[in-house]
Amino acid sequence: METVKVNTTQHVDIDYPVAGLGERIAARLIDLACFFGLYILFVILALLTNTISKGDTAFIVVISLYVASYIFYNLICEVFMNGQCIGKRVMKIRVVSLDGGQASMGQYFIRWVFRLVDFVLTAQVGGLICIALSDKKQRIGDVVAGTTVIKTVPRTTFEQIAFHPVEEEYVPLFQNVYDLSDRDMELIHEVITTYYKTGNPDLVYSMAAKIADHLSLVIPEGMNQMEFLKTVVKDYSYVTSVAE
Repeated sequence: METVKVNTTQHVDIDYPVAGLGERIAARLIDLACFFGLYILFVILALLTNTISKGDTAFIVVISLYVASYIFYNLICEVFMNGQCIGKRVMKIRVVSLDGGQASMGQYFIRWVFRLVDFVLTAQVGGLICIALSDKKQRIGDVVAGTTVIKTVPRTTFEQIAFHPVEEEYVPLFQNVYDLSDRDMELIHEVITTYYKTGNPDLVYSMAAKIADHLSLVIPEGMNQMEFLKTVVKDYSYVTSVAE
């Protein structure tokens, strides 16, 4: 499975799988269904208000807005919805730069312009063939813009982290873990889960170093980075449960 490294806000790289052709087609069909539903709504309103006449100014304005929204839909949504449109959000996929970061406005614009080549001029075939054949599942616009579409794997909530409950007589080793947040705990869990899936310890080393630096402490002698991260989560669980 092809993956792209995405740099999180905590500056930790996590591999995300690239979205396949099926997810992207489904996202496109969802968007088209939304526009079809909107079209039906416009027609019903036009019939009810008797503004279906071609010469009616209100009718012309509504149709013009509808066409403009269809043309600029993907560009506007991707810019303001962090690389997603309605279909992509439902399918839990989004556009990212190939370096793993959020795509720039220029990259979104290039992808939008090349929709002419990917879909309009090639009758939808050009983009689909390119996605199916390319290693990183890129359509022509993605190749030119330096982007791809990834699966946004659902984030694990803090309550779902698979660590044993902390016993009542537990004494936290790191008292200042309250400086961390639930999101930090979720990210630690993702790092640990990724390690058990891939066996790559680099993420663990990097995350442990960042957490230690954030808490202004030194990992105790004899404690490895994995034990440190698990202890931090355990301490945080205890501290937050007592506070509640």
